[in-house]
Amino acid sequence: MGRERKTSGLPTLSDVAKAADVSAITVSRVLRHPEAVSEPLRERVQAAIAKIGYVPNTAARQLASARTDVIAVVIPSVINAVFADVVRGIYDAVEGTRFQVQLGTTNYSQLKEEGLIRLFSGQRPAAMLVTGVEHTREVTRLLKGNDCPIVQIMDLAPEPVDMQIGFSHVEAAYGATRHLLDKGYRRIAFLAAQMDPRTQRRMEGYSRALHEAGLFDDDLIVTTTKPSSVAMGAVLCSELLARGVGADAVQANNDDIALGTMFECLRRRIRIPQDFGIVGFNDLELMAVASPSITSVVTHRYDMGRRAIEMLLAAMDGKRPERTVDLGFELVPRQSTAR
Repeated sequence: MGRERKTSGLPTLSDVAKAADVSAITVSRVLRHPEAVSEPLRERVQAAIAKIGYVPNTAARQLASARTDVIAVVIPSVINAVFADVVRGIYDAVEGTRFQVQLGTTNYSQLKEEGLIRLFSGQRPAAMLVTGVEHTREVTRLLKGNDCPIVQIMDLAPEPVDMQIGFSHVEAAYGATRHLLDKGYRRIAFLAAQMDPRTQRRMEGYSRALHEAGLFDDDLIVTTTKPSSVAMGAVLCSELLARGVGADAVQANNDDIALGTMFECLRRRIRIPQDFGIVGFNDLELMAVASPSITSVVTHRYDMGRRAIEMLLAAMDGKRPERTVDLGFELVPRQSTAR
């Protein structure tokens, strides 16, 4: 008689297929390449996964309770200089420990984020670092189902999944717009690309400042869901000026947009800051050396990555750190608003 195969008792891929009334191959396709299947089919399989609590585990099932020495990190991009600084802080903090970083990028896609969180959860990481505080219900379910320390970075929420470190994008943008108002600008525009949750929070802070001043005008907001770049900043500025709404300043969603705005103004011989003010966001190195130099909001990205890892290391060592760390922000005035 053949030896009876032992099972872990955990839901399997076949269980999901049975619950969704599809083939196991279809379930695998939904998990590996969700963009390749129809939305109704994807939702059907995801509903079955949620119902039975299935989490793929690439480790041996009999070792399901074991943890690796891997810290899983999920960020939108490694090309974006903002996240490059965060990653530098992460690796510097991990240096000299027994842990290794496994890095995944979502390219700002919620579907890719779901896939990465599911994959990393199945690999039994020692801890997880995830960008942002707004996720799909499935990602939130997966994160809460992990029994390892988790830190969310870049933003702050009233109730994080576990721990969080970041700053208020609303208050930072509000302060930047108030700076423009204090300098005498009145027709202040908001230019933004990508339109991820953090961008939307910055637009909220900008809008609040102008509503309070009685100067809000929806025609002064120019946005796109396309990726952010310096070239896109010039395009958005050109569109703003073509509207003929009398804009005399720009609160840019980030420094790339601010730099593109500056180039477009210089091309049109618009005087900065006399006739047009510009404020960026993140304070990348170029802001200080541009001509004119550009006012921007400092965000402590390197410290965020480093301290996020320190929080995870402390939690893994049984020393429960603060649940929320607010790094704050700082506005650095430069020539672009020195009226």
